[in-house]
Amino acid sequence: MTDHYIIDELGIAHPEPDLLTWAKWFETHERHIACVIVNGVRVSTVFLGLNHNFGAGEPIPFETMIFGGPHDQYQERYATRTEALIGHAKAVNLVKSAATTEGQTSG
Repeated sequence: MTDHYIIDELGIAHPEPDLLTWAKWFETHERHIACVIVNGVRVSTVFLGLNHNFGAGEPIPFETMIFGGPHDQYQERYATRTEALIGHAKAVNLVKSAATTEGQTSG
């Protein structure tokens, strides 16, 4: 089995056993699933192209990260695009909640 994945037009991850095919796909396709900036903090969700489940179980090729703010370097990984989009929304809410809390405490 391979740890290299590509996604189809529906966002479904499929294993790609041929390294050269995977590398060509990886460098030519958009891998961002979602990306927003909230109050100067970036929330990014991407298709990693690699399985980040380093043990047994289903592949984990999607990731959400927060860059900046009090939750800087927050990270969650997911098995499917749908899970990743839900996780992205949760991370955005986390950033928004932190901004609201900071505004209340600095007032």
